[in-house]
Parts: sequence; C-alpha cells; structure tokens
Amino acid sequence: MSSSLKERFARLGPTRVIDRVRTGSPAVLSLRPSRGRNGVKTVSVALALGKRGMTLLRAKRAVEEMIERGRVVLLLPKLESESALAKELADAGCVAASVATQEVDVRALRERLGLTQEQFALRYGLDLDAVRNWEHRRRTPDLAAQSYLRVIERMPEKASEAQEEVIEAT
Repeated sequence: MSSSLKERFARLGPTRVIDRVRTGSPAVLSLRPSRGRNGVKTVSVALALGKRGMTLLRAKRAVEEMIERGRVVLLLPKLESESALAKELADAGCVAASVATQEVDVRALRERLGLTQEQFALRYGLDLDAVRNWEHRRRTPDLAAQSYLRVIERMPEKASEAQEEVIEAT
C-alpha cells in the first residue's frame, strides 16, 4: 500500500511555525542550565534560539552541548533584546550571559594594578611596544589580545601566575 508524501506528512501531525524576529544584531552568548541539567526545557530553548536566526538543527546541537558540558557559547544571528531572550531562557531553565565585546582601557587597567608599562608587559607576557601603542591609541588590540586583557582585568593574579613556570632545583 503506497501513500503519497502529503499523506505521510499529514500523519506526523501539525508543524510548528517559528515566528522569527525581524531585526536585531549578531551576539555571542554563553548559556548554562539554571536548575540543573534535568530542569531544562530543551525544546523551548531550541525554539528561542531558532526565533533569533539559528537553524533548528544548530540550536538542537547547542542545547545538547549545554546539557552535556554544562555550558555552551554560541553566535545568535539576530538578537533583538537581551532582556527578552533572558526571560524566555529563564522560563526554560537556562541562564544567558553576553560574551564581552567592549574594548578594555589598557591604561586604566595598568594604572588600577599600580604597574608601569614595562612591569605590566613583563608580568603578563606582552610586548612593551604593543602596550604603549594601545595606550596611546595608535593601535587597537586584536580579538585575542582583547580577550586576554579581559582575563587580566578580572583575574590579574591568576593571569600573572599562568605566565610562570617553576624552576626546578637540581
């Protein structure tokens, strides 16, 4: 007994149309479960991500990674409102955090730490000329350097210790 494709789809039941947001800016977000992995409404999270321009397959995989690893970082093509997304995700058992994109003020950071340019460069494994150029706005740190500067800003001692290798006594 052969049935048409239309009849087979009809047996699957109604399909859900995603009402996608019309405008918004790309955003990099970090998602993690708020009530433990079992408290996440996975379909609701995937639909919230799909609504903001992710394909449902990519959204599903992101949710699976979040459940498996406890956290996922993803790019949303169209984020219209951080607070609207945060509410949808909170209702679905997730917490969203925006991945920082603002530039770090290198001079203010260095001065807050009470270091000279040379001390700052040596302590954190940076090129002294690069630090000077960043402070005088002749150059801007690339994406990797910006990320590292954010780590220094939030965890200066740990970032400094990460540069050290213990010298073994012989």
